[in-house]
Amino acid sequence: VTFTCQMASQVDNEQLDLDSEDIESLDATKLSRFIEINSLYLVTEYNPVTAIGLFNSMIQIHLLLLMNKASPEYEESVHRYQKAARLFQGKILFILVDSGLRENERVMSFFKLNKSQLPALAIYRTLDEEWDTLPIAEVSVEHVQNFCDGFLQGKLLRENHESEGKTPKVEL
Repeated sequence: VTFTCQMASQVDNEQLDLDSEDIESLDATKLSRFIEINSLYLVTEYNPVTAIGLFNSMIQIHLLLLMNKASPEYEESVHRYQKAARLFQGKILFILVDSGLRENERVMSFFKLNKSQLPALAIYRTLDEEWDTLPIAEVSVEHVQNFCDGFLQGKLLRENHESEGKTPKVEL
């Protein structure tokens, strides 16, 4: 038995299915989580409208790709980023931040990145405000997957930011 959940605005143009074993143990919480996770785009572009929803998401780990949309590599990079997003759907919220927009400089500043370090990945856990960054020359599924897997396993690439003083929680 397959339960098909077709939402009004089919996100990323995909049919969403619940497995039969999930249906047997289905309760309101699980159904709510299934709908919320699958109603999100694989990659959400950060802007003032989407920011509120991103911060209120039940998914507590956010991965940001900070990249200038005017870059010649942009289209191919986002395509690879979307491929990687499928691997972590429901675990990590994938966000695109256009570094070419002046209003997004606060996001770069929060992660202590400057334009010369872009494109870059930044990962953030809302629960404990732990974060890490990875400047990358090329966006690839492997780079994204390795960075996310490392963070999920507790491995940080940069010095622990505790020594820099706790960055106050800021609405980006």
